[in-house]
Amino acid sequence: MPSLMGKSEGRRRTRSPPSMLPGSKYGSKKARADGITFHSKRERDRYLELKVLERAGEIADLEIQPNFEILPVVKYRGETLRHRCYVADFKYRETVTGEIVVEDVKSPPTRKKETYRLKRQMFLQLYGDAYKFIET
Repeated sequence: MPSLMGKSEGRRRTRSPPSMLPGSKYGSKKARADGITFHSKRERDRYLELKVLERAGEIADLEIQPNFEILPVVKYRGETLRHRCYVADFKYRETVTGEIVVEDVKSPPTRKKETYRLKRQMFLQLYGDAYKFIET
């Protein structure tokens, strides 16, 4: 006797794992300012604070999402492995001290992620003497 259930009937429905769902793993919402889309409201708000500091002359040369190479291209047994970069949220110069600051806006859960911690450590090893690093 043929089955009376359709193809999808009888199957158990499950939720997609968190990594498969759209949006941020930690619930941050994208936000916009000055035509720029930021990964979180905190990052956008920090950008707006930095813009005020820039207009006041306290900082200069504000960059958004600066890239820093932390691993070069590697060729291994005929395979080419691409270079890896650390992407910070902001880079700017403090006008009083002349120091170049690299700043990352990270939530406490993100700061605990092993991938972030590893990239941060590699950045600090390579560039720690050249830049002042701040996590906000």
